[in-house]
Amino acid sequence: MKQALVLLFWVGSFGSGGAFAQSHSAVAIKDAHVVTVSGEDLPKGTVVMRDGLITEVGSAVGVPSDAWVIDGTGLTIYPGFIDAMSSWGIPPPAGSRGGGAAAQATAPAATEPRAHGPEDRPQTFSYERAADDVLPSDGRLETARAAGFTSAATYPSRGIFQGLGAMIDLAGERGRDMVIAQPIGQRIAFRQGGFGRTGFPSSLMGNISYVRQLFLDLDQYQQAKQIYASNPTGNRRPEYDHALEGLAESPRLLLPADETQQIERMLNFAPELKKPFLLYGLHEAYERIDLLKKANVPLIVNLKWPEKVRDGDPTEISSMRELTMRDRAPAVPGLLAKAGVHFAFSAEGIENAADLKKALKKAVDAGLSRNDAIRALTLSPAEIYGVADRMGSIAKGKIANVVVMKGDAFEDKTTVEYVFVDGQEFHPSKELQQGPPAGGGRRPGATPSEELQ
Repeated sequence: MKQALVLLFWVGSFGSGGAFAQSHSAVAIKDAHVVTVSGEDLPKGTVVMRDGLITEVGSAVGVPSDAWVIDGTGLTIYPGFIDAMSSWGIPPPAGSRGGGAAAQATAPAATEPRAHGPEDRPQTFSYERAADDVLPSDGRLETARAAGFTSAATYPSRGIFQGLGAMIDLAGERGRDMVIAQPIGQRIAFRQGGFGRTGFPSSLMGNISYVRQLFLDLDQYQQAKQIYASNPTGNRRPEYDHALEGLAESPRLLLPADETQQIERMLNFAPELKKPFLLYGLHEAYERIDLLKKANVPLIVNLKWPEKVRDGDPTEISSMRELTMRDRAPAVPGLLAKAGVHFAFSAEGIENAADLKKALKKAVDAGLSRNDAIRALTLSPAEIYGVADRMGSIAKGKIANVVVMKGDAFEDKTTVEYVFVDGQEFHPSKELQQGPPAGGGRRPGATPSEELQ
């Protein structure tokens, strides 16, 4: 009987792909190197977690008698990594493969009426909520945890106005258990062509004019609501517009700015929208560091560095601009850090934990300090989204999101030993951390869930 119970516990403690998950009344990681991020590092510290929260951090912390104790000798504890712009946890749009950039240009059904102008609200999903759609069954969450991520700012991924994002933890029994804060922003993506029967807007200029028009409509809509609220008698009530309501509720806008021209265009255009904003992409930001410093807006740098298209035409000759971007893009985070620009990282487009580690190491090798790299993965995204009071560093009272590594982050031989999400323990498999075998394809026995996509 005892053996049967042990076996049942062992089987029930594993998630998909063999990721060990277990909950304890209390956990104490003792005598580890603790990188708090918000305070001083502790060469030999203890972190105590209970009921999903960090209850004690320090060099002389008492261990509760009911705690499960982990010997932290030779281990390093970091705050759980936060992806600053993701679609993790959200099912991809119908007809697309996976989430992220590839899914964002999903064309509408052929039966959808043709859009002739902004009044038809084409490619607008501003009212959709990530918090309502997020699911713990998304297989990408397991791979994200294997890379040290415990949280993500996640957004729906279709259309121009993509919906209201949410800060989520990457584990939970139900989707609502994963939500930390919402709404956190509205992501805007410019789409040129490929809209089938929708017609307008089919060009970059059309995209920008459409975004501008919707915010002009929002201003008029809010004024009409205020006038009616102050004197409803004898006045016709304004028509409800869920697309504009979604925009009104957005605390900030995320605007695409990967190339130099886009950076300049968005910095000039965004103030018209009368909303706080941040820029994402930034691969060619090395050309405009001074401008970005002066603008003083938060940035989200995509860790999917430019590279030659795989399986592309071998005779195609890349332009000097493309070659320069491939060479210099990994240096952008280091340049931004030296200039004092506030930025965080997004892993969008990276398919596995091993490639993510390589992308981060590439930024470090190109001039980003390890401390700044860790901050861009932890406290900085928490600050950008206004949730630093509950996550992003190892401090008493914050959510128990921590990653425990053997070795320093970003080193080739470093492994993730434990990940705690809301205090729930996971053991990412070594196979998942290593990524697919050289030469492409999946590892033997691997599943599609073992991809970030």
